[in-house]
Amino acid sequence: MNNAVPTSWAAALAGLLLAIAGIAGGFGGLVAALVLGVVGWLIGAQVEGRVDVLGALGRRGRG
Repeated sequence: MNNAVPTSWAAALAGLLLAIAGIAGGFGGLVAALVLGVVGWLIGAQVEGRVDVLGALGRRGRG
């Protein structure tokens, strides 16, 4: 059984939260929410194996 949240619902929730951040924190709050959202997405995608963040940053193995 797949209990994952549909992408459309997750996007709608993200949009509502960004709207609240923009209203409560002004432009600075909106930018902070966007930056933290991107960081969270990158961490989640790295854990799931969908992206290689360390590889994209140019980190190379030693040896």
